[in-house]
Amino acid sequence: MTEEQKELYFAEYNRRTHTVGRIGLGLGLLMLLCAPFAMGLVLDAMPSMNIIKKSLLQIAIVYVPSCVVEFLIYTPMLGAGGSYLAFITGNLVNMKLPCVNNAKDLTGAKVGTPENEIVSTLAIATSTLVTTLVIAAGVILLIPLRPVLESPVLQPAFNNVVPALFGAMAFQYFRKDKRLVALPLAIMTILFMVSPGLISSVGTLMIISGAVTIAQAWILFQRDGKKGQ
Repeated sequence: MTEEQKELYFAEYNRRTHTVGRIGLGLGLLMLLCAPFAMGLVLDAMPSMNIIKKSLLQIAIVYVPSCVVEFLIYTPMLGAGGSYLAFITGNLVNMKLPCVNNAKDLTGAKVGTPENEIVSTLAIATSTLVTTLVIAAGVILLIPLRPVLESPVLQPAFNNVVPALFGAMAFQYFRKDKRLVALPLAIMTILFMVSPGLISSVGTLMIISGAVTIAQAWILFQRDGKKGQ
């Protein structure tokens, strides 16, 4: 297959990916929105539209900025097919992204290449299937394993699952360039220590820490460029 044929095939692959992805996202969003309304109507427990609007507004203030930032940051890393799968199945930061990074490290695929598109899509699809199977097994075994899961010996472990998960995930990025990590990490640590209530404003703080990191990266890039001249 010539390079021109490869490019044409990849363009067709991307076209079909976007078609299927948009249809899948549309159906997924429709189902997500219809499910609570259907339960409300069937159970005769529908809240008033004014309450729904106020609640959506409060949530949107926090999540819309983080959604925009996540889309701009993660889409180039995940590729088209991977992005459609990841954004509809969730667990993007704590599961899908680490799987993609690990798959790219193993295969040597680079961002923006056809190889990255394929590898990312396969990694996210595999992660989604495994997650679904694990959740299904957990639901089936929840009652039989309840005495074990509620054991006082295991409670400290369950209480630290989230910090351990995010700590391990963050280390993958921190180790790549410690210079870019130190300042935003110090700023966010001090802010949360001074005002723990800021945890509810993660979306806004993520934008601030991202801006600090980008500014710092630009300064370091400029400085390193001058040194290389």
